[in-house]
Amino acid sequence: MLDRRQVLAALGTSALVALAPTAILAAASIKPDDASALLVIDVQNCFLPGGSLAVKEGEQVVPVINKISKAFSNVVMTQDWHTQGHISFASVHAGKKPFETVDLPYGKQVLWPDHCVQGTDGAALSKDLAIPHAELIIRKGFHKDVDSYSAFLEADGKTSTGLAGYLKARKIKRVFVAGLATDFCVAWTALDARKAGFEVYVVEDACRGIDNQGSLAKAWADMAKAGVKRIQSADIAASA
Repeated sequence: MLDRRQVLAALGTSALVALAPTAILAAASIKPDDASALLVIDVQNCFLPGGSLAVKEGEQVVPVINKISKAFSNVVMTQDWHTQGHISFASVHAGKKPFETVDLPYGKQVLWPDHCVQGTDGAALSKDLAIPHAELIIRKGFHKDVDSYSAFLEADGKTSTGLAGYLKARKIKRVFVAGLATDFCVAWTALDARKAGFEVYVVEDACRGIDNQGSLAKAWADMAKAGVKRIQSADIAASA
């Protein structure tokens, strides 16, 4: 027969399970399979220290991404690939400064410093990325008159990059998103991946954000509402 202390201990354990199912699930390792793909978003020199649009601590994502990439047989990388004088550049709009907004035919556009111009060193992927098995690089934002944060759709919400079709042809069911920046290209990619029917995980410690006027908190809220799962790199089972 259980004594009072044993009963209380059992009740305490039951209460813990009831109150913290999320924490318990998060402790379980996720094992990427052949139906899983890692999307590495815009880890480019312009977004790293010394770049024209450097994301704070952006360089810290590189070793994390290198590590988790070993668990994936399918990896896709993206690059911002802007023309000279791209419509998203503040320098194109008289009297405007970086991080101000303008209204364009496809909606509100944040204006950026000139960055990731085609063929420049700033547009190159970080030399410290070590993912030789990456199978595809998607270049986006190359149409001069429309921006493209998402790896799936340009900012007009209808011009496709072709990534969804590629992943579906490869029978990918779930995608894991990492890279720069959390509140823009990572979040837009994750949201569009959900719209395309994929199960989506964002690897939080493999991302860094810009956080312009509360954009980071809004991005996480939008992703949670859409059913995007927020995980850490430690939640991914290491490759054998």
